[in-house]
Amino acid sequence: MTEAAAAATAEPLIRLSGITKAFGTGQAAFLALKGVDLEIQAGEFIAVMGPSGSGKSTVMNVLGCLDVPTDGSYRFRGIEVQQLSRDQRARLRRRHLGFVFQGFNLLARTSAQENVELPLLYRGESAADRHRAAQAALAQVGLTGWEHHTPAELSGGQQQRVAIARAIVTQPTVLLADEPTGNLDSARSNEIMELLWALNADHGITVLMVTHEPDMAAYARRVVHFRDGRIERDERNPHPTALQRPPAPAAGTGAA
Repeated sequence: MTEAAAAATAEPLIRLSGITKAFGTGQAAFLALKGVDLEIQAGEFIAVMGPSGSGKSTVMNVLGCLDVPTDGSYRFRGIEVQQLSRDQRARLRRRHLGFVFQGFNLLARTSAQENVELPLLYRGESAADRHRAAQAALAQVGLTGWEHHTPAELSGGQQQRVAIARAIVTQPTVLLADEPTGNLDSARSNEIMELLWALNADHGITVLMVTHEPDMAAYARRVVHFRDGRIERDERNPHPTALQRPPAPAAGTGAA
């Protein structure tokens, strides 16, 4: 078998087949997802777009093992996710998935470093290992020197960088970002998108991002459009924004 043929038959990182998700029962039931088929290869950067109520956030919850589909098949690295117990899905989530949300979701009274260490604390890792990993993750997002600042002492862009560091400190296979620039101005939004681009291009993290903003979706190599619970269009972007911009300035100056 040739390399091309092998690649064509290889199991994708993620495969959704006929995924439906219903909320409610009987005549009051609402179908948020209606037979979604989607394949995602390792190393892709995908933007998910669509109007409110289109199903994009629901499909992200399914992908993140935060919710289970009503019907259909979700395979992650060849594993049938629906056949896993709740504890097994939680382990898959902790081991392979990182999450970034619009609202940052940082603990207000703890430092940036302590916020980043939280996933490792839940894993039971030693204090020394947590400190080293958190410092490395904060350095990766350009926040060396800001480890001991609380969220109130950081700008919105810096808070989102802390949230991204917390998401990548476990070295996830997939980063799920739900409107990661929704609370930021355009300059800070572009800085966050450059960071997500670098995590994908330089570190091989698969990035799946929900966004309403075409300018942010333009950073992705693939854009999946949802409407009324179905995939309306699935497009390749041969010219992502980050490839057309000059290199971003060093992010450790605290200007973010």
